[in-house]
Amino acid sequence: MTAAHPLQHNGRVALITGAAGGIGSALAEAYARDGAAVGLVDFDATAGQALAARLSAAGHRVHFMQADVADYDACVAACAGIEAALGAIDTLVNNAGISPKHAGKPAPIWQMAPSEWHRVIDVNLHSVFNFVRVLSPGMVERRFGRIVSMSSVAGKAYLDIVAAHYGTTKAALIGMTRHLAGELGPHGITVNALAPGRIDTPMVAGAPRAANDAVIDVTPLRRLGKPSEVADTCVFLTSPKAAFITGQVVDVAGGWLMT
Repeated sequence: MTAAHPLQHNGRVALITGAAGGIGSALAEAYARDGAAVGLVDFDATAGQALAARLSAAGHRVHFMQADVADYDACVAACAGIEAALGAIDTLVNNAGISPKHAGKPAPIWQMAPSEWHRVIDVNLHSVFNFVRVLSPGMVERRFGRIVSMSSVAGKAYLDIVAAHYGTTKAALIGMTRHLAGELGPHGITVNALAPGRIDTPMVAGAPRAANDAVIDVTPLRRLGKPSEVADTCVFLTSPKAAFITGQVVDVAGGWLMT
């Protein structure tokens, strides 16, 4: 009889931002299955509460906090609420992100509203500062922490399917990941990033078929990725098996835009 696979995140508390989305919900499910208590943060209260109810009904420890991740005080409150319910957070997955489109297309820089630029920077980049700033003191004190941020292949190469603000934030997260890995490493904290390619989420499914087919045609594995494949890679990076991996950006892109 084969022994059950040991749960790598037993006793751990993971916080996931943007938890109600396609990749976010896959992350939440993967961490819950691997034994973690899971804190969910999302702006969408209805979707976040539904996800929390589903995971709770399956027997997992979970707590949802509604928050605008661009608001530092809201992030403080979200972390406090999750820690009060689940315990000290030792694993942070910065997944929240937006990529506005107009009639299905990104705005060129000469037509982009300054308010849209600032909102994307706030949600995609400043939110990472917010949560790392709130949670890193506890991680430093306990001399243990795991942080993963969601970059993108768009942070490593030009893609005409996203706008300048999105590519800029995803590139910035790569630089931030490397800096934080160096700064926090002496305190027992690893910091890595994922760079997903075209992943089969509801948002991508709503894109014109020609856009998705064009990506599939230049992806060596000739398909879209699955949210679960991103989630499983993230769970590996925060598990004991990856304890000596830090400062890395891992593509989950089927070979698309290999760099």
